[in-house]
This record gives sequence, C-alpha cells and structure tokens, in this order.
Amino acid sequence: MKNNLKLTALSLIVGSFLFTFLMSASCKNMAAHKNLPDSFLPMQVGNYWKMSATSYTEIQDTLRIDGKLYYKFYSLVGGDATSTNYYRIDEQNRLVEGYIDEPKKVYVKASFNAKLGDIFYTLNDKTENDYQVKVVSKTDSDMVFEFDMVYHPNLKGSKHTEKYIKGKGWADEWKEVKINGIVYK
Repeated sequence: MKNNLKLTALSLIVGSFLFTFLMSASCKNMAAHKNLPDSFLPMQVGNYWKMSATSYTEIQDTLRIDGKLYYKFYSLVGGDATSTNYYRIDEQNRLVEGYIDEPKKVYVKASFNAKLGDIFYTLNDKTENDYQVKVVSKTDSDMVFEFDMVYHPNLKGSKHTEKYIKGKGWADEWKEVKINGIVYK
C-alpha cells in the first residue's frame, strides 16, 4: 500500500512538472507565431513575393544549419534563373543568411533592432565581400539599409539600398504578396 502511494505521488509530481513544461513551451511557441506578422521579414512556409508567374520568391521549407532553424527561400527570376537562400531572424533580431556547405559562416543582411545611423558589417571579416551597412531610414513601419563594399578596391562607393516593410518583408514592385495565409495585392 505504501509503495502504491509513493508511486502515485511520484507520478503526480512528474506529471505536474511535465504539464508545466509543455504548457510553457506551447505558450512560447504560440507567442512566437503570434509575433510573426510584426517582423520586417515574416517567415512561414508558404509566404511569397511575386512580380509575375516567372519572377517570384517563396518560402518552401525549413532546415537546420549548425543546429539553428532556417527557412528555404527559392527564387525564380525571368522564368529561367533560380536561386536558393537560407534565412532566419536570430536572437538579436537580425536577418541572417546561412550556408549548407559552410555551416559556421553567417552573413548579416539586416539588423532590425539597429537605430537610425547605426553601422554594421555583413561578414565582419574585412574581406572584399564584406559590406558596410548603414541604417539610412527607420520608422515604425519600414527600414532602409544602405550597402557599400568598403573593402573592395573597385566597388567601394557603389552603394545600393534594401527596404523592408513591417509585416510584409521586402519592399519592391510586387504584384502579389502572401504573408501567413493572407494575400496582398
């Protein structure tokens, strides 16, 4: 009888801890999904940005690189050129690109917590491909980053910008955008 009571008490304690853990994880997961539309680049399999049937980018899948969850972005340009990139929003609210063949390498494409005028580097290694990035515009609804290849002998000063709209991602001449099941035209 005593052993049955001890076993029952132990089962209740373990069950209670397990229930608390699962509820905590579930709530965190729900909170993360709830905040997806507030991101400057919402990531969910099925999201897409289309200019036409032959020019678009879509999130097709997820995978882990170096133990971190990335989203697979597939792009078709002009009906014949394709590219596949792997992106995630990291713990510092930066848009980073990962590489399957170089799992330790990370390329910072945007830093959404940065302030107006802040500067960061895409690779932070001072190689020719390391862009200096400056936040040139920031509002509650959009951010613009200016890229300059400051270590490249021929391309230094040839700047370009990338703009992100909160809740919709890249700002461009999209004909249709689908974010988390909602289509915008």
